[in-house]
Amino acid sequence: MQVNVTKDGNRVVILLSGRFDFNTHREFRSAVEPLVTDGGVAAITIDFSSVEYLDSSALGMLLMLRDRMSGAKKVVTLAGVHGNVKQVLDIANFGKLFQIT
Repeated sequence: MQVNVTKDGNRVVILLSGRFDFNTHREFRSAVEPLVTDGGVAAITIDFSSVEYLDSSALGMLLMLRDRMSGAKKVVTLAGVHGNVKQVLDIANFGKLFQIT
């Protein structure tokens, strides 16, 4: 998986591409950890438009991100979900936990 972080003012977009699974937890964690303590960041969008697969460990990483960001009073949005990724998020009821656009 590739992770591309773009900051625009107080908003950050994290563009993921490829497979989002257990093998990519280090890359994901390295990208999001600095955002938790960055006082200039108020909102984070995870862009799934180039993600072709995600597994249960990816769901767990998203939940940990949500909890950490919520504790820091920051909003996490999921965007660009489609196909199998959308199905997995729907089955896991992530629409109740995240704003999905």
